[in-house]
Amino acid sequence: MVKFVENELQAIKDEVNDMWKLVYQQLSDACKAVLNVDYGLVDKVVARERRVNAFELKIDSDIEDFIALYNPVAVDLRFSLAMLKINNNLERIGDYADSIARLVVRTELKEEQKQLFQELKLQETFDAVLKMLRTTYDALQRRDIGMAKSVFEDDDALDVLNRDALDVLAKYAQKHPESIKLCLEVAGVFRKLERAGDHINNLSEETVFYIDAEVLKHRKNKIDTGEQREAEEHDHK
Repeated sequence: MVKFVENELQAIKDEVNDMWKLVYQQLSDACKAVLNVDYGLVDKVVARERRVNAFELKIDSDIEDFIALYNPVAVDLRFSLAMLKINNNLERIGDYADSIARLVVRTELKEEQKQLFQELKLQETFDAVLKMLRTTYDALQRRDIGMAKSVFEDDDALDVLNRDALDVLAKYAQKHPESIKLCLEVAGVFRKLERAGDHINNLSEETVFYIDAEVLKHRKNKIDTGEQREAEEHDHK
Protein backbone atom coordinates (compact mmCIF):
# COMPACT_ATOMS: atom_id res chain seq x y z
CA MET A 1 0.00 0.00 0.00
CA VAL A 2 2.78 2.42 0.94
CA LYS A 3 4.65 1.64 -2.26
CA PHE A 4 1.52 2.21 -4.31
CA VAL A 5 0.97 5.61 -2.68
CA GLU A 6 4.59 6.56 -3.39
CA ASN A 7 4.12 5.61 -7.03
CA GLU A 8 0.98 7.75 -7.26
CA LEU A 9 2.77 10.72 -5.72
CA GLN A 10 5.68 10.32 -8.13
CA ALA A 11 3.29 10.14 -11.07
CA ILE A 12 1.70 13.44 -10.00
CA LYS A 13 5.10 15.05 -9.56
CA ASP A 14 6.17 13.87 -13.02
CA GLU A 15 3.02 15.38 -14.53
CA VAL A 16 3.58 18.71 -12.79
CA ASN A 17 7.21 18.71 -13.96
CA ASP A 18 6.06 18.13 -17.54
CA MET A 19 3.49 20.91 -17.21
CA TRP A 20 6.19 23.23 -15.87
CA LYS A 21 8.49 22.48 -18.81
CA LEU A 22 5.67 22.96 -21.29
CA VAL A 23 4.72 26.36 -19.85
CA TYR A 24 8.37 27.40 -19.78
CA GLN A 25 8.66 26.49 -23.46
CA GLN A 26 5.49 28.46 -24.20
CA LEU A 27 6.83 31.58 -22.50
CA SER A 28 10.25 31.22 -24.11
CA ASP A 29 8.72 30.80 -27.57
CA ALA A 30 6.37 33.74 -27.01
CA CYS A 31 9.43 35.85 -26.22
CA LYS A 32 11.20 34.77 -29.40
CA ALA A 33 8.05 35.26 -31.47
CA VAL A 34 7.74 38.90 -30.39
CA LEU A 35 11.41 39.82 -30.46
CA ASN A 36 12.01 38.18 -33.85
CA VAL A 37 8.57 38.97 -35.33
CA ASP A 38 8.19 35.23 -36.00
CA TYR A 39 4.66 34.43 -37.18
CA GLY A 40 5.43 30.71 -37.44
CA LEU A 41 6.39 30.56 -33.78
CA VAL A 42 3.19 32.38 -32.87
CA ASP A 43 1.22 29.58 -34.52
CA LYS A 44 3.10 26.98 -32.46
CA VAL A 45 2.43 28.79 -29.18
CA VAL A 46 -1.27 29.18 -29.98
CA ALA A 47 -1.59 25.51 -30.99
CA ARG A 48 0.09 24.30 -27.77
CA GLU A 49 -2.20 26.42 -25.58
CA ARG A 50 -4.89 23.73 -25.90
CA ARG A 51 -2.39 21.19 -24.63
CA VAL A 52 -1.61 23.37 -21.59
CA ASN A 53 -5.31 23.62 -20.75
CA ALA A 54 -5.86 19.88 -21.16
CA PHE A 55 -2.80 19.15 -19.02
CA GLU A 56 -4.13 21.35 -16.22
CA LEU A 57 -7.47 19.54 -16.17
CA LYS A 58 -5.81 16.12 -16.06
CA ILE A 59 -3.45 17.06 -13.24
CA ASP A 60 -6.29 18.59 -11.23
CA SER A 61 -8.32 15.42 -11.69
CA ASP A 62 -5.43 13.12 -10.74
CA ILE A 63 -4.68 15.08 -7.55
CA GLU A 64 -8.34 15.22 -6.54
CA ASP A 65 -8.63 11.45 -7.09
CA PHE A 66 -5.51 10.84 -5.00
CA ILE A 67 -6.84 12.93 -2.10
CA ALA A 68 -10.25 11.23 -2.26
CA LEU A 69 -8.85 7.70 -2.45
CA TYR A 70 -5.97 7.87 0.04
CA ASN A 71 -6.92 10.69 2.43
CA PRO A 72 -3.27 11.83 2.74
CA VAL A 73 -1.92 13.55 5.84
CA ALA A 74 1.16 15.57 6.82
CA VAL A 75 3.73 15.96 4.04
CA ASP A 76 1.70 13.97 1.50
CA LEU A 77 -1.28 16.28 2.02
CA ARG A 78 0.92 19.35 1.76
CA PHE A 79 2.40 17.98 -1.44
CA SER A 80 -1.03 17.35 -2.94
CA LEU A 81 -2.37 20.80 -2.06
CA ALA A 82 0.81 22.52 -3.24
CA MET A 83 0.82 20.68 -6.58
CA LEU A 84 -2.83 21.56 -7.10
CA LYS A 85 -2.11 25.28 -6.69
CA ILE A 86 1.14 25.11 -8.63
CA ASN A 87 -0.71 23.49 -11.52
CA ASN A 88 -3.32 26.27 -11.56
CA ASN A 89 -0.65 29.00 -11.47
CA LEU A 90 1.26 27.37 -14.31
CA GLU A 91 -1.88 27.34 -16.44
CA ARG A 92 -2.33 31.08 -15.92
CA ILE A 93 1.28 31.71 -16.95
CA GLY A 94 0.59 29.63 -20.06
CA ASP A 95 -2.39 31.88 -20.80
CA TYR A 96 -0.14 34.92 -20.62
CA ALA A 97 2.38 33.32 -22.98
CA ASP A 98 -0.37 32.68 -25.52
CA SER A 99 -1.65 36.28 -25.31
CA ILE A 100 1.86 37.73 -25.56
CA ALA A 101 2.63 35.70 -28.69
CA ARG A 102 -0.60 36.93 -30.32
CA LEU A 103 0.75 40.49 -30.07
CA VAL A 104 2.67 39.80 -33.28
CA VAL A 105 -0.58 39.19 -35.15
CA ARG A 106 -2.71 41.81 -33.38
CA THR A 107 -0.33 44.65 -34.19
CA GLU A 108 1.22 43.32 -37.41
CA LEU A 109 4.70 43.89 -36.00
CA LYS A 110 7.43 45.03 -38.33
CA GLU A 111 11.19 44.60 -38.21
CA GLU A 112 11.78 48.31 -37.59
CA GLN A 113 9.92 48.08 -34.28
CA LYS A 114 12.72 46.00 -32.82
CA GLN A 115 14.56 49.22 -31.94
CA LEU A 116 11.69 50.20 -29.62
CA PHE A 117 11.90 46.79 -27.93
CA GLN A 118 15.58 47.42 -27.23
CA GLU A 119 14.80 50.76 -25.60
CA LEU A 120 12.12 49.09 -23.49
CA LYS A 121 14.52 46.33 -22.40
CA LEU A 122 11.92 43.79 -23.43
CA GLN A 123 14.55 41.06 -23.84
CA GLU A 124 15.81 41.68 -20.29
CA THR A 125 12.25 41.56 -18.97
CA PHE A 126 11.53 38.26 -20.69
CA ASP A 127 14.83 36.89 -19.39
CA ALA A 128 13.96 37.95 -15.85
CA VAL A 129 10.63 36.11 -15.93
CA LEU A 130 12.14 33.00 -17.49
CA LYS A 131 14.89 33.00 -14.87
CA MET A 132 12.29 33.16 -12.10
CA LEU A 133 10.39 30.25 -13.65
CA ARG A 134 13.59 28.16 -13.94
CA THR A 135 14.59 28.96 -10.37
CA THR A 136 11.26 27.89 -8.90
CA TYR A 137 11.39 24.65 -10.88
CA ASP A 138 14.91 23.90 -9.64
CA ALA A 139 13.92 24.81 -6.08
CA LEU A 140 11.15 22.22 -6.16
CA GLN A 141 13.39 19.52 -7.60
CA ARG A 142 16.11 20.16 -5.01
CA ARG A 143 13.67 20.91 -2.19
CA ASP A 144 15.68 24.08 -1.62
CA ILE A 145 13.80 26.68 0.43
CA GLY A 146 16.49 29.35 0.05
CA MET A 147 16.39 29.03 -3.71
CA ALA A 148 12.60 29.26 -3.72
CA LYS A 149 12.62 32.44 -1.62
CA SER A 150 15.28 34.07 -3.81
CA VAL A 151 12.60 34.56 -6.46
CA PHE A 152 10.93 37.26 -4.38
CA GLU A 153 13.88 39.61 -4.91
CA ASP A 154 13.89 38.84 -8.62
CA ASP A 155 10.25 39.88 -8.73
CA ASP A 156 11.13 43.27 -7.25
CA ALA A 157 13.63 43.78 -10.09
CA LEU A 158 10.95 42.77 -12.59
CA ASP A 159 8.63 45.45 -11.20
CA VAL A 160 11.32 48.08 -11.80
CA LEU A 161 11.77 46.97 -15.41
CA ASN A 162 8.02 47.19 -15.91
CA ARG A 163 7.77 50.71 -14.48
CA ASP A 164 10.70 51.96 -16.57
CA ALA A 165 9.20 50.46 -19.73
CA LEU A 166 5.89 52.22 -19.19
CA ASP A 167 7.73 55.55 -18.89
CA VAL A 168 9.55 54.89 -22.18
CA LEU A 169 6.28 53.93 -23.89
CA ALA A 170 4.55 57.10 -22.70
CA LYS A 171 7.32 59.27 -24.17
CA TYR A 172 7.37 57.25 -27.39
CA ALA A 173 3.60 57.63 -27.83
CA GLN A 174 3.91 61.41 -27.45
CA LYS A 175 6.51 61.58 -30.22
CA HIS A 176 4.74 59.02 -32.44
CA PRO A 177 0.97 59.42 -31.98
CA GLU A 178 0.39 57.11 -34.94
CA SER A 179 1.85 54.30 -32.78
CA ILE A 180 -0.48 54.67 -29.80
CA LYS A 181 -2.22 51.34 -30.50
CA LEU A 182 1.15 49.58 -30.63
CA CYS A 183 2.22 51.24 -27.38
CA LEU A 184 -0.95 50.12 -25.64
CA GLU A 185 -0.46 46.55 -26.84
CA VAL A 186 3.19 46.51 -25.74
CA ALA A 187 2.20 47.97 -22.36
CA GLY A 188 -0.17 45.01 -22.10
CA VAL A 189 2.74 42.64 -22.67
CA PHE A 190 4.67 44.17 -19.79
CA ARG A 191 1.59 43.98 -17.59
CA LYS A 192 1.21 40.28 -18.42
CA LEU A 193 4.87 39.66 -17.65
CA GLU A 194 4.42 41.38 -14.31
CA ARG A 195 1.37 39.20 -13.61
CA ALA A 196 3.38 36.14 -14.62
CA GLY A 197 5.96 37.19 -12.03
CA ASP A 198 3.20 37.32 -9.41
CA HIS A 199 2.15 33.78 -10.29
CA ILE A 200 5.76 32.61 -10.13
CA ASN A 201 5.90 34.07 -6.63
CA ASN A 202 2.92 31.86 -5.87
CA LEU A 203 4.85 28.86 -7.20
CA SER A 204 7.67 29.65 -4.79
CA GLU A 205 5.29 30.09 -1.86
CA GLU A 206 3.67 26.72 -2.55
CA THR A 207 7.07 25.08 -2.87
CA VAL A 208 8.09 26.40 0.55
CA PHE A 209 4.74 25.29 2.02
CA TYR A 210 5.24 21.76 0.68
CA ILE A 211 8.83 21.47 1.92
CA ASP A 212 8.58 23.15 5.31
CA ALA A 213 4.88 23.79 6.08
CA GLU A 214 5.67 27.53 6.14
CA VAL A 215 2.84 29.74 4.89
CA LEU A 216 4.11 32.78 2.96
CA LYS A 217 1.00 33.94 1.13
CA HIS A 218 0.60 36.92 3.47
CA ARG A 219 4.32 37.69 3.75
CA LYS A 220 3.74 41.15 2.26
CA ASN A 221 0.86 43.32 1.16
CA LYS A 222 -0.66 41.99 -2.03
CA ILE A 223 -3.47 43.27 -4.12
CA ASP A 224 -6.85 42.10 -2.97
CA THR A 225 -7.81 38.75 -4.50
CA GLY A 226 -10.90 40.22 -6.14
CA GLU A 227 -8.92 43.11 -7.63
CA GLN A 228 -6.26 40.75 -8.89
CA ARG A 229 -8.84 38.49 -10.49
CA GLU A 230 -10.50 41.48 -12.15
CA ALA A 231 -7.14 42.70 -13.45
CA GLU A 232 -6.25 39.28 -14.82
CA GLU A 233 -9.60 38.88 -16.52
CA HIS A 234 -8.99 42.27 -18.15
CA ASP A 235 -5.56 41.08 -19.30
CA HIS A 236 -7.14 38.14 -21.14
CA LYS A 237 -9.45 40.36 -23.17
